[in-house]
Amino acid sequence: MEKEKISVEEAFAQLDEIVQRLESEEIPLEESFRVYQKGMELLKYCSEKIDTVEKKMMKLNENGELSEF
Repeated sequence: MEKEKISVEEAFAQLDEIVQRLESEEIPLEESFRVYQKGMELLKYCSEKIDTVEKKMMKLNENGELSEF
């Protein structure tokens, strides 16, 4: 998976598909392990991207000035 080339929205869409597949009773056990691992990788990727954005967000301090987290 080329994580750096997909957006967070695309990663969330893939995660949604993975959840649907794992909830399906038709997925073989071996494949469910592989799909679960891919889902965990996507979840980590999304979490890292969101953390990066949060650190860049601005907030107002006590003096009414903008400062980074």
